[in-house]
Amino acid sequence: MNFVEQIFQRLHETPQRPVLQEVRDGEITGATCAELLAAVRAARACFKAAGLNKGDRCAVLAANSIQWAAVDLALMAEGIIVVPLYARQAPNELVGMMKDAGVSLICCGDTSLRQAIHEHWPDSPPTYLFEQIFASTGEAGDGEVAPVALNESDPVTIIYTSGTSGEPKGVVLTVGNVTYMLGCTNARLDVLMGETTEPDQVFHYLPFCFAGSWILLLTCLTRNSVLTLSTDLNKLAEEWKVAAPHYCLNVPILLERMRAGIEDQFHQRGGLLLRLYQKGKAVWFRRNARTEVVSEETDSPLDSLWLFLANSLIFPAVKKRLGPRLKALICGSAPLAKETQLFFMMLGIPVLQVYGLTETTAICTMDHPYKVEPGRVGPAIPGIEMKLGDGDEILVRGPNIFAGYWNKPDATAQAFTDGWFRTGDQGEVDNGNWRIIGRVKHVIVLSSGHNVPPEPIEDMIIRQIPGAQQVVLVGHGRSFLAALITGNVTHQQVEAALHVVNQQLPHYKRIRAFHIEREPFTVESGLLTANGKLKREAIAARFSEQIEDLYRAKKA
Repeated sequence: MNFVEQIFQRLHETPQRPVLQEVRDGEITGATCAELLAAVRAARACFKAAGLNKGDRCAVLAANSIQWAAVDLALMAEGIIVVPLYARQAPNELVGMMKDAGVSLICCGDTSLRQAIHEHWPDSPPTYLFEQIFASTGEAGDGEVAPVALNESDPVTIIYTSGTSGEPKGVVLTVGNVTYMLGCTNARLDVLMGETTEPDQVFHYLPFCFAGSWILLLTCLTRNSVLTLSTDLNKLAEEWKVAAPHYCLNVPILLERMRAGIEDQFHQRGGLLLRLYQKGKAVWFRRNARTEVVSEETDSPLDSLWLFLANSLIFPAVKKRLGPRLKALICGSAPLAKETQLFFMMLGIPVLQVYGLTETTAICTMDHPYKVEPGRVGPAIPGIEMKLGDGDEILVRGPNIFAGYWNKPDATAQAFTDGWFRTGDQGEVDNGNWRIIGRVKHVIVLSSGHNVPPEPIEDMIIRQIPGAQQVVLVGHGRSFLAALITGNVTHQQVEAALHVVNQQLPHYKRIRAFHIEREPFTVESGLLTANGKLKREAIAARFSEQIEDLYRAKKA
């Protein structure tokens, strides 16, 4: 049974079970399995009436919602290939991807977005608003909604890559890719949740158009879960509290902000509470963080008392505020700072890292809930092979590897070496446990011949500067490294941060000049990808004059 059949069977077997929820203004609106199936029937009727056939492509362009999930299920049930797109992306970029995919229909979440698409693509295919798609819910009938027959090799989605350099490419994922991956994610979540009949309570805010986010949605639909969807990122903390999840999929920047927010609250309260927190944290890190340096204090006879008090009075209280049911935080999309992972472990909340790419059906490695090594992303999931190639590039093969890039046979061929998919990520492995260093193509080669992966140093700098939004190292072909730093920061703050960071680095990795840009890079400015990654080539081009000034000033 493939994953589409599994989901429909699960929904049929438990019609009254709550399955999806939305938080809006502090109130929860939900759908049972039966209600979700009714919405799917309505959408399927709409797509049939529109003349879509198996193998056609349909774009889905909207924010997360119960209706988004229903559209996705309806399309897959009809054998139509889903092309999910990020609603915040520039309209001209969205049009470019839809033209590349050759979509026959566009499903759109709101009128303003539909208008923006039409302005850039006057002769676009028919565009249906969600309200049109579901207008006939009551007329769709209560008959069976069994999905059409699908083979393991049939494509189910084309997900466009971020395009950090060059144009985005459409990653084709098949029925077999997704079915295999859902088996792996379910097995790992079974370990996390243990033996319980209680449904998983899951909170989710990451757009479904990203592979990892979509895999979580489908995983929840195949198990006893209630997936609660955020509808307003500005109210994320309130929505999180209402959802009270067992686990949540995160990106590193949110966990970094959560950590900073918690520590800010202690500093604002001050007094004995702050002292207890700082002392307890210092002792915990000295005993658990190994190479992490967070305090210059040495052990004292009072260490055990400070730690006992923090473990009794401080850390459990913080954990309870974050969520009384919280079993773990799951983190993917980019490597998480080791210190942040340790911070949550100190509070009693495991952070389980996941590593993968769209081309690997979102996942290659997953931390085991009870065998977490901070700073690493876990072992390869069962059935997946991983090894290091030239330049310590991570190579992968297995049933999770994509079928190819849509209409790009040359790019597909270039992505493989002797049957192994080239991830483009630089890594290292210790007893099967992987660590991600950075992107191979991002490595800066100085004129001295030294190779410098920028990501680890950028992470070190940004953790030292409150208010910094992004840090980008430059220096390819130059004699030294320089940094572009965005955010509301001062020269004094940056100089102090670089003094701390440079002391920990060999001479050729030290940053010797910097430029501050007040406005952060954004998706809208064309300097970030749809999922928030740096477009390094675009940034270097946009700030070429400022970069040249940095190197001219040093020569002078």
